[in-house]
Amino acid sequence: QVQLVESGGGSVQAGGSLTLSCAASGAKYLPICFAWFRKAPGKEREVVARVDTGGRMTYGESAKGRFALTKENTKSGRALSLQMYSLQPEDTGIYSCAAQIHYGAGCPDDRYTNWGQGTQVTVSS
Repeated sequence: QVQLVESGGGSVQAGGSLTLSCAASGAKYLPICFAWFRKAPGKEREVVARVDTGGRMTYGESAKGRFALTKENTKSGRALSLQMYSLQPEDTGIYSCAAQIHYGAGCPDDRYTNWGQGTQVTVSS
């Protein structure tokens, strides 16, 4: 199991920036995929950024060119951050950090079994 604790988030005006952080502990020596999901009001949950077990990072269409994911190793596990730039009202939602222990290539989006508590991001126009 992987324990995830998010921080950051808040309210910002359109065009502003925010950084979300996720502290991951447990399963330190196992291959883990991480992702940030967003649940916007009235919409399905979507992946905004992910990093696979090889360190390759990919982004959802709405995040490309505006969001940057980083991952570092820590004493207890990993630390992730999601830097978000040029935020727009449509970026509003609950952002959650997620993890899955995964062997092999790729990180299936429907296999994340460990979740943080989520953090609210609100972008006003």
